Amino acid sequence: MTQPTFDQVRIGDALPALALPVIDRTMLALFAGASGDHNAVHIDIDVARKAGMPDVFAHGMLGMAWLARLLTGWAPQAQLRQFAVRFQGITHLGNAITCTGRVLEKLEQDGERCVRIEVRSANQFGQIKIMGEALVALG
Repeated sequence: MTQPTFDQVRIGDALPALALPVIDRTMLALFAGASGDHNAVHIDIDVARKAGMPDVFAHGMLGMAWLARLLTGWAPQAQLRQFAVRFQGITHLGNAITCTGRVLEKLEQDGERCVRIEVRSANQFGQIKIMGEALVALG
């Protein structure tokens, strides 16, 4: 993919969507190992049920990592200046997540030409799981 430039990007432009595989127990176990987040509600059904959940569920940081992957698939990581999200809902086993983004604003910040991007993840039912914004410097 060609790296976007400030002059080419338009407000409202969509980033290429990132569709992810269905969340399963193996994915959660692998993320726990990779991230060091071994919170049992994400990998042990008994602990999840004691916490009032029907089953284990995805780590919030897994969803945020996917949104970061969306951004860094569009522009190099070194150009990411800010990234913040709000967790909107629990991502359950069996959810197939799609991450999307769109350009909200073009601006200059700290002497750099940047774009502000809205990012979100949603499951196959259209339920929003994470929403946020990023600031990306573009040449």
